[in-house]
Amino acid sequence: MNYTYTLWFALAGLMLGHGFAGAAVGGIIGFVMDNLRLSQRRSASPEAGGFVVPLFSLLGAVAKADGRVSEAEIAVAERMMARWNLDGDLRKRAVASFNRGKQPDFDVAQSIDELRRWAGLRRDHAFSMLDVVIETVLAEGNPAPEKMAILRQLAFALRISDMELMALMAMKGYAWNAAAGGGQRGYGHGPGGGYVPPTRNTQGPDPYAVLGIARDADDRAVKRAYRKLISEHHPDRLGDLPEEMRKRAEVRASEINAAYERIKSERGFK
Repeated sequence: MNYTYTLWFALAGLMLGHGFAGAAVGGIIGFVMDNLRLSQRRSASPEAGGFVVPLFSLLGAVAKADGRVSEAEIAVAERMMARWNLDGDLRKRAVASFNRGKQPDFDVAQSIDELRRWAGLRRDHAFSMLDVVIETVLAEGNPAPEKMAILRQLAFALRISDMELMALMAMKGYAWNAAAGGGQRGYGHGPGGGYVPPTRNTQGPDPYAVLGIARDADDRAVKRAYRKLISEHHPDRLGDLPEEMRKRAEVRASEINAAYERIKSERGFK
């Protein structure tokens, strides 16, 4: 632990308080600030590998949500284990967690809460977790409502809006049906609203959907959305996450840049 504040405040207390009493008071204040800083740093830098059990449990729950686990969904979990180089005990824990998530009495909310606490304030880590779950949700094409319900529950817990979820799915070639209510913000269930299962977009992702903005947004809103997204998905911010997640972030950052360049070209601004 770094005691910078403790030392500085103790010194200030000694100089301003004229003696040991002032130094003691200053040191206590500094010690409290050092502990707060350490706590914030820990919440911003989650434990490496701490996501494995809750994430794979949730993947199992998503796969089983429609009543059966398909080969495509198992393949997603296997692919994640291979790409993240999970071996030995960690791989066994991942497999056991996936199988536990398939059980009828599995508590989805608990795994989601564990992922929320693991990600903390790191939105880049939250997006990475959500990205993996989306891949499982879409493994068989248009997802069942039960799978989408879990996905949206996770997104809500990770403070990811409907618009941001739409953008993440658009990056995978799926379109959000706004006309049927899928474009709503928030997580309520209005009349006829809610998420509409996406359909494959053969023309490639809509650049506006990728940036999570409406087509009639002004240029300033476009730039603001781009800067926000690119900062949240930049690979250099991922820290100790597996290399595969860093690669995913690089791909997503490339898609965000491509969408922004396409909009700039269409609108003619720099």
